[in-house]
Amino acid sequence: MRTAAQLVRNPDALGGIVILAVITGLCVFGPLWLYAPNAIDLGAFSRAPSLHHLMGTDDLGRDEFTRILYGGRVSLLVGFSAMAVGIGFGGTLGAICGWCGGVIDVALMRVVDAAMSIPSLFLLLFLAVVVPPGAVSIAIVIGAVMWMRPARLMRAQVLSLKPREYVEAAYAIGSSSARILLRTITPNAIAPLIVEGTLLVGHAIVAEAAMSFLGFGIQPPTPSWGNMLTNAQTFVAGAPWLAIFPGLMVFVSVLGFNLLGDALREVLRGTR
Repeated sequence: MRTAAQLVRNPDALGGIVILAVITGLCVFGPLWLYAPNAIDLGAFSRAPSLHHLMGTDDLGRDEFTRILYGGRVSLLVGFSAMAVGIGFGGTLGAICGWCGGVIDVALMRVVDAAMSIPSLFLLLFLAVVVPPGAVSIAIVIGAVMWMRPARLMRAQVLSLKPREYVEAAYAIGSSSARILLRTITPNAIAPLIVEGTLLVGHAIVAEAAMSFLGFGIQPPTPSWGNMLTNAQTFVAGAPWLAIFPGLMVFVSVLGFNLLGDALREVLRGTR
């Protein structure tokens, strides 16, 4: 409750929450009252924004506003799913490294170092070629290149908490190592991962947009902000709104997650 109250009083957090609430609300409920995402208006090819089509239409006569909201569903789903994969796998690995120490820690952290040395875009494209395209598979691919930093964060937290008195007390009353790690250390080590998770959602949305822009992400006719930008590059001169609105949605969404993440970092640091 105290953390929630501090977040509400933080202007960055409030701004991020409002931005994300508006975007999520529009993406979830907006398409219910709009066109079908692939419905074609034969009399409105590449029309500029108007009252009938708020963000104009694309080269096939499809309503851009509707497609952006449907695309937002896909992009946000990929963002949150990739974050869950990265945080889940990286956090688990980091906890094991920090708790076990010794040879296990050294070996696994060398794997993390090796993975971090590979350019993320190259790794994304390589994995995207191997894995069939789709929202779930793309989320797994993006999560597979975002787990290293959460692993390092969780390892550092576990290492700092292992010598604490309450951990020694848990040992003294006969708690098992697994119970101490899961019930005593993890709840106290999770705060940096929460902050990292909000930032990773924004990174994942940008990564999905980049992959779709390069032709390795969500495949048409399913809309995503990335493949809408890919389609728009041919028509930038004559129909700039096709690039402006999807790009603006990516920018605003990532801004919202970054504002929320920065505010969470400040609030959680102040409560420690």
